[in-house]
Amino acid sequence: MRVGRCQIRAVLRAVRAHGNPADMSDEAPTPPSDTPADSPADTPAATLPDRLSTQPDSPFYDEAVLSRNVGVRFKGEEKTNVDEYCVSEGWVRLSVGTSKDRRGNPLTVKLSGPVEPYFRND
Repeated sequence: MRVGRCQIRAVLRAVRAHGNPADMSDEAPTPPSDTPADSPADTPAATLPDRLSTQPDSPFYDEAVLSRNVGVRFKGEEKTNVDEYCVSEGWVRLSVGTSKDRRGNPLTVKLSGPVEPYFRND
């Protein structure tokens, strides 16, 4: 079953207007844990985003995360020419050579498979 753009937009408008139904539960909020908030595992910079891009024009560009030297394994191999990745959808966008498109961006190819981002320890 295909969902049209209008249906997606209507759902997004409803969620923005009324909040996310998944957030509305009868459960009491969980109390804070005993671990300090500034531990490296709890900070947002310690976890990698589901989707990340190296292009500054992209909405998925995050300079703070990229400055920490992110590496990507695609199908078990280290890739050094990754322009963008998405873990949940299982794809990477790789630069192809030194060719540029008409806007000056590098030509890319989108490949599907298991994606494993990580922080390099250099």
